[in-house]
Amino acid sequence: MVSTSQNSQAVESWQQVRAPHNLGYRIKLLSQLLYRKFSDRLEPFGLTPFHWLVLCCLWEEDGLATSSIGEKLQQVGGTLTGVLDRMEERSLIRRERDNRDRRIWRIWLTDAGRELENVLPQLVADLRDETWQGVSYAEREQFSQLLNRAIANLS
Repeated sequence: MVSTSQNSQAVESWQQVRAPHNLGYRIKLLSQLLYRKFSDRLEPFGLTPFHWLVLCCLWEEDGLATSSIGEKLQQVGGTLTGVLDRMEERSLIRRERDNRDRRIWRIWLTDAGRELENVLPQLVADLRDETWQGVSYAEREQFSQLLNRAIANLS
């Protein structure tokens, strides 16, 4: 026979894994909310959050190979190629074949792509501040570390 305490533990455990109470669901909800808010802020620039990620890679190191950007962002080639196509159409980047290995395409920022570095990081900082209002820096760091561990566990 199952004791009352075992039964209540099972019910409590079940409650923690059911949506909308489980952690995975709440992380997904947070992701969706952030994506929407960030998309709204990028929309006046004709950009998406994925464009932001590519720009960040290139602001850090211009002239990356397409494959290097994909590795940094953990993206498959087809998805990244389409994003790069749209960024090139908007004159944010240019593609050039590598001088030493013609199979490799290098991605370079244009002046327009570089200029966005003067504007977009503040939008992101404002969204970060809005998101983490009332949460201490130490709590944010702990949350980030826990997410990194969970991602590593599943990767």
